[in-house]
Amino acid sequence: MQTPRKRLVGLAAALTVATSLGAACGAAPTAGSGGGASLGGAVTTATSAADLGGLDKLVEAAKKEGQLNVIALPPNWANYGEIIKAFSDKYGIKVNSENPDGSSADEINAVKTRKGQDRAPDVLDLGQAFALSGAQEGLFAPYKVQTWDKIPEGQKDANGTWYNDYGGYVSIGCDAKRVKTCPATFTDLLKPEYKGQVALNGNPTKAGSAFAGVFAAALANGGTFDDIQPGLEFFKKLKAAGNFNPVESTPATVQSGETPISIDWDYLNAGYTDEFVSKGVDWKVAVPSDGKYAQYYAQAINKDAPHPAAARLWQEYLYSPEGQNLYLKGYARAVLLPAMQTDGTADAALVGKLPKVEGTPQFPTDAQVTKAKETLASGWGDAVSG
Repeated sequence: MQTPRKRLVGLAAALTVATSLGAACGAAPTAGSGGGASLGGAVTTATSAADLGGLDKLVEAAKKEGQLNVIALPPNWANYGEIIKAFSDKYGIKVNSENPDGSSADEINAVKTRKGQDRAPDVLDLGQAFALSGAQEGLFAPYKVQTWDKIPEGQKDANGTWYNDYGGYVSIGCDAKRVKTCPATFTDLLKPEYKGQVALNGNPTKAGSAFAGVFAAALANGGTFDDIQPGLEFFKKLKAAGNFNPVESTPATVQSGETPISIDWDYLNAGYTDEFVSKGVDWKVAVPSDGKYAQYYAQAINKDAPHPAAARLWQEYLYSPEGQNLYLKGYARAVLLPAMQTDGTADAALVGKLPKVEGTPQFPTDAQVTKAKETLASGWGDAVSG
């Protein structure tokens, strides 16, 4: 869960991390330090591996750079710990992982404030609203991975500035050892028995999962993709009832009992079920029938990435069958799953472990997400203050 964007699913793996990238590390990149120099500057403008002569040439350039800067990727979120280690082991590239508990807003801020510095993030994993706003601000480099055509329409920007990678449904996680009857719907959350127990995984103006939680609440209370306001009203009622817990959920707050009920992505809550068995937490998960909301996170490449070849190779890895199956291992619904089930590259055992949800998910449009983000920015504080 997030503080404000903690990504927590079991299967923490060894994370290849460089020394903390603090302010003292900031410096302008030296000439020839990036992959762009090794291929005559072509990497920084490459919109596909074909632009560089194929994937082998991209791999060669990325290995020369030798490093990749990632940000806001907790090892237990969507199995990123194992993904990072597998990428590093496969290509011999050191992955510098900064601020793993950061938010999508922190990622965008790092891109803006570290332009021209070798500690700037190369790649980003963003909530949908932040992917859209970052693209509108011209922060991302267009790039289309080799499996581009298999990414469903509506799950990618036509120009390749961002493309969805994995996603899931908003769910309600509950410690059944601390809560007598776990809630299964948003309506349940208003019951007096849940006083002080209902938390979000972050601030919805900054964190993608919390943003989705408010959207789901809106759908459960008469709202639509065009109207997130009922979600704000729901949390206002939750606050007035004394049930809203302003503490941002983390593994520590769940284990301590500080946040026994948490609204979060199903893949994160499902991972908790495995992770907390040995820690005395009986974590139950329900996808609320009255607020069924699905959404994906999106990948993007920093337009001014200090390691442009490694950034593009990272995307190729994530959208390969190997990378997509590693997302599935973390209970996340990989964006290429439909195509992989058709061609037989999806791991059927992992697919079978995904939380069960009936019906076909629907997604808000780019314009609807942008509008909802604006509504939250102006109204969230009033809804839960006091």
